Amino acid sequence: MATLITAPTRILFFTGKGGVGKTSAACATAIGLADAGARVLLVSTDPASNLDEVLGVPLTSAPTPIPAVPGLAALNIDPERAAHAYRERVVGPYRGVLPTAAITSMEEQLSGACTVEIAAFDEFSKLLGDPAVTAEFDHVIFDTAPTGHTLRLLELPAAWTSFIDDNVGGTSCLGPLSGLAAQQALYAASNAALRDPAQTTLVLVARPDRASLTEAERTRAELAGLGVANVRLILNGVFQARDPSDPIAVALEARGRAALETLPVGLRAVERIDVPLLPFGLVGIAALRQLGAPVGATDALAAPPTTTPRFDGERLDALIDELAQRGAGVIMTMGKGGVGKTTVAARIASALAQRGLAVTLTTTDPAAHVAQAARELSGGAASPLVVTRIDPQLETRRYTAEVLATAGAGLDAQGKALLEEDLRSPCTEEIAVFRAFAETVAQGADRFVVIDTAPTGHTLLLLDAAESYHREVLRKPSGSPEAVQQLLPRLRDPAFTHVLLVTLPEATPIHEAMQLERDLARADIRPFAWVVNQSLTPLAVTDPVLRARQAHEATHLRELVGHAPRIVLEPWTAGPAIAAPAPQEPAHVAR
Repeated sequence: MATLITAPTRILFFTGKGGVGKTSAACATAIGLADAGARVLLVSTDPASNLDEVLGVPLTSAPTPIPAVPGLAALNIDPERAAHAYRERVVGPYRGVLPTAAITSMEEQLSGACTVEIAAFDEFSKLLGDPAVTAEFDHVIFDTAPTGHTLRLLELPAAWTSFIDDNVGGTSCLGPLSGLAAQQALYAASNAALRDPAQTTLVLVARPDRASLTEAERTRAELAGLGVANVRLILNGVFQARDPSDPIAVALEARGRAALETLPVGLRAVERIDVPLLPFGLVGIAALRQLGAPVGATDALAAPPTTTPRFDGERLDALIDELAQRGAGVIMTMGKGGVGKTTVAARIASALAQRGLAVTLTTTDPAAHVAQAARELSGGAASPLVVTRIDPQLETRRYTAEVLATAGAGLDAQGKALLEEDLRSPCTEEIAVFRAFAETVAQGADRFVVIDTAPTGHTLLLLDAAESYHREVLRKPSGSPEAVQQLLPRLRDPAFTHVLLVTLPEATPIHEAMQLERDLARADIRPFAWVVNQSLTPLAVTDPVLRARQAHEATHLRELVGHAPRIVLEPWTAGPAIAAPAPQEPAHVAR
């Protein structure tokens, strides 16, 4: 993989739509550079990082050597650990000086999702903007969260630098201005490093499908607006049918070819690296070293068994019929990026609307395309479905206006100026989005609200915020909107909220969904069902690559037997433009 990224700069960012293979590409690049003799640090900025599983080594927030790859070390930026250290850094100097009640109040003010984001950003800034921190490495490679949240991360150096420059009152959501100003030089250095093409290359990773390429182009344009111009494109999972008599293989190749024929103009000028679809999952060093190998070179590593065990699961249409009988409520699709949460959410919402029910389809994901997914499902026909999105900028403006009209109403000119100053901080957006999420969930009392959530890590931050706010509401209920007061009880009510864990029949998405399930259980939220999406298992395939991938699915699906309360198995489809053959009737697997 190192030879695919020609003339790599010292800093490499890998980003793209969820599920396109950012982690695989970042890991393979890091391994390739280390194999060539470089000293490499691989960093995950994703709250739902799966570097541990992919590399086969338990990681922490400190560089951990990878035994099988001399010269390579890796770490996860742990948002919760970073937030704990950040709170202690802010509050610690006042312990024993201020009363206990004051210390408790300070800790509570620093317990929200905003603090988690800023603390994680501080760790990111040190690695990016302080060369001394990474002086022992020749390259620093960032495996980032899915696109929408990566863009926000990359915008934060400028956002906080601007806030510090404009803030004249001395306070912010981070506490005393002196503590914030101390980071100004670091943020400025991070800002400069991002925009220096001699230091930093941003690698867009995409799949050969329209949604992924559209997202890559949107990211390229936004990065250009941020001054990041040194960009490459990895097109991952390019498939060529080996068996022209296999209709699934032919449809899969045709879908990729059709997507590339409409490659956005902006991406055509970007240096592109095509990576073939591998017949096995990319977990483990040996598998990662095969990424980018020529077509056919990996066949011997993935010979399928002569027979592939079948797995019997429900179909999504039957689940929708059951949900429709409830008349109203919230349906949330959750899971790792790229597993098809948006498509599943759109299918459910469209099907419920076609039954004459009142339905709103919305998203908390900055990079989601729910409106496009709904249009494709309806074929452009008129639909009673209401499609919205939680727009961070719009919600921030709404929240700011509300605070100024209420809390700012009785303030003098100086007090109002201080309030406006505080509302300009990036923290305000976190609060505004949370409030909008609570209001959206509240609509489920009278209609169906189908929510396509952000990828796992950021959904958990949102739910963590719900718990933090809920504890605060219990102490001071009179000052909170009813929607905020009722948010966590509604999410915990299985008659009101139905959580669908969406995954692919692959190791990492399934294991990440299992971890999400455990995290939800701590918040007393239980999933309604699992949806295993885009599976080859129910289909008859003869192409050698697809047969090998189908055989690997069986191993992962067996993990769910006896684990998930209900399992929906959705077969791979080529999308609205190309009809895939009807699925076979699956044989039963012993449960």
